[in-house]
Amino acid sequence: MTPEVSILQLKDIIIVPIQIELHDEAAKKLQGDVLKKLETSGAKGLIVDISAVFIVDSFLGRLLADTARMASVMGAIVVLTGLRKDVALTLIQLGLNFKSLKTALNLDEAMEFIENEKVKRSRMRSPKIGK
Repeated sequence: MTPEVSILQLKDIIIVPIQIELHDEAAKKLQGDVLKKLETSGAKGLIVDISAVFIVDSFLGRLLADTARMASVMGAIVVLTGLRKDVALTLIQLGLNFKSLKTALNLDEAMEFIENEKVKRSRMRSPKIGK
């Protein structure tokens, strides 16, 4: 039996704390579960916390990047948090494109970023009254 990663929701933000080693099949299942949760919940933000992850191979790195891009296309504000220096180095050495992905040192910083982005987005959609 494959251990599962909890997918938590706090208001309109989904939090995915990865605290186990993810093999390929478990990682693919998690990707599908996260995207389904975004679709069904209407969440505005997604935080993927990898602070307990010590090793990222090319498959998991690509899957994280792809999941972030897919969630972003679905309208979510995505933040990857808890990157250890060795994991960050590996992701860069693998040549993965994380340019459009916001990263944060910790969960608090990630939550703050998402809240600020939600405010910015709501201002952009609000009609200018009196102009």
